[in-house]
Order: sequence, then structure tokens, then C-alpha cells
Amino acid sequence: MSRPTRPIGASLALATVLAASACSGGGSEAEAASGGPGWSFTDDVGTTVELDARPERVAGLNDVASSLWNLGIAPVATFGQTSAADDVQFEGRDLSGVEVVGESYGQLDLEALAAADPDLVVTTVYPVDAEGTLDDTQPLYGFESLEQQEQVARIAPIVAIAWRGSAAEVIERTNELAAALGADLDGAEATAAREDYAAASAALTEAASSGVTVLPVAAYPDEGFYLAKAPDDPSLRLYSELGVRFLDPGGEGYFWQTASWEQVPQYRSDVLLYSLRGAMTPEEMAGQPTYGLLPAAQAGQVHPWEYVGMDWAAQARYMERLAGWLAEAQKVS
Repeated sequence: MSRPTRPIGASLALATVLAASACSGGGSEAEAASGGPGWSFTDDVGTTVELDARPERVAGLNDVASSLWNLGIAPVATFGQTSAADDVQFEGRDLSGVEVVGESYGQLDLEALAAADPDLVVTTVYPVDAEGTLDDTQPLYGFESLEQQEQVARIAPIVAIAWRGSAAEVIERTNELAAALGADLDGAEATAAREDYAAASAALTEAASSGVTVLPVAAYPDEGFYLAKAPDDPSLRLYSELGVRFLDPGGEGYFWQTASWEQVPQYRSDVLLYSLRGAMTPEEMAGQPTYGLLPAAQAGQVHPWEYVGMDWAAQARYMERLAGWLAEAQKVS
């Protein structure tokens, strides 16, 4: 779950979009009419997309599109909670050929998406509870409503990868989608990424052996801390499986426990990870008197919590950084 709250989208120029989407093609009807071998993929909500040929033009949510790109499948369009240019997942990428059709949650330029002429749109779906339950009465992640999701589906079929369980499992599912789209998972680049992932996993386990505690949060001026529950976030769950000791914030809710600024000092950890997506920076948090009472803040052991893709390269890059921070951290809580 990328953020505690979701912005609401603006009105849409639907008539123009529908006219453009009528020209974009795709769907099971095309596959059936072709009589050829076609292309098929069943996503994590049970939707089977069938096309007359493998999709060549893929658009999607930053979180998935970046991972597919790391596996050799470059997107034609992206959308997310921020522009791809400002998203750490696209660091170092040449985005000149990518149409950015959404820069905040649920606010999609459907006209621009249709103009990008995708064959397929990829996104994620999050569970609604710790058991991993998916709710098909709610829109897939990145869409503000089922109506908007249906509008996108008229432009191109949608497939969704569930971000639940451990990142190790989601990576394998992402790999399956990438392979279906033509990625060479046995090629030199993918092999190097897989080896980097294994090395970073080992480094993180070694660094975590010191026993320092870690607390990931998203902070807001009027609300205080949203404290993440590691078992509910795929990446954090993976790091926990590798030995990282995350503070359990308690509470009965799924994914987040909230704490007012008055309550924040109760949550003492050696290391604090702060969300990069729309939440307060350490400098902004420092304006709250209780933030300075946290041992991690006093020790300067505060680092970014990056939402990275479910692929070997992205996870290896962040795990390597996290391992470095933990190796240098002192027990202060």
C-alpha cells in the first residue's frame, strides 16, 4: 500500500477518449477472430486477457512499469502518485519516449493514454486485510473509481499483479508477466540482476544481525505518524524474512497504525524510515516538538523509505542501501 490516503481525480474528457479508444483495438474478440495462436495472460484478480498477438506497447502504473522496464519491457506511458521523472524507480532512465499520463493518484489523462496507443495496461491490486483478501468491488490500484477503470479498459485491456505476501513472491509473479511480454529472464542483464539481488539479500541479513530496530512511517502535519506494519507490506516483509527487526506498532487495523504527534515518542526505534511519497521530510518533521524525542532522530539514523518495484534490480538497489544504513546504525532505543 503506497500511501495512507488517495487523492481524488478531476473530471475527464470522456467523449474524446472513447473515440480514441475505439481505434486502439485489443481484447478477446480480436484473438477469436484471428484464428492464430494469440496471447493470453491470467492476472491476480482472475481476469484472463486474450489478444491476437503478444502486446508490444505497454502502459501502466509506475510501480509495475518500472519493474517491467528493468526486465527489458519499456513502457509507452506511465501514471502514478508522482511523475515518472520524480519517481526514484525511474532514476537514470531516458523518459523522452514515455508519455506521462498521471502524476497523482487517480488523476489520469485518458486522452493522452489513448493517444499513446497501448496494447496493454498493467497495474497492481492490494489486499484489504492481512489474510491477503482481494476486493473486486473496489477499483484496481491507481484508478479513482470503477468507472475510471472501465474507461481505461476501453483503451486497452488491464492486468493486475497483487502486491501481497512477500516481495519474493511478487517478484516471481512480475517475472511471469515480463516473460509473457517477451522478456529474456535468462539473458545477461536479468542474470546479473538476479545475482545482485542474492548478494544484497545476504548483505542485508548480515547488517540486520546487529539487532537494531527499524520503524517505517509516513508523517503528516495534522495527523502525526502512519506506522507501517511490516508483515502487510511485501518489501518490508521480505526484509523481515531476511532478518531486519521492524518495530511492531500494534493495533488491529491492516497495514497502518496511526499515532498523533503527542503519541509519537512512544514508538522508539534505532532507525526511522520516512516515506518519500507525499509525506513529510525529516526537516519538516523536525518542526514537531515530539519528533526530536525519538532516539533515531536524535542519533541522526533517519533514512528514506523508498517504494521500489517488485523486481530483482529494484529490490537489490534498495536492500543494498538499507544494509549500509543498518551496518552503521547504533542501538539507541
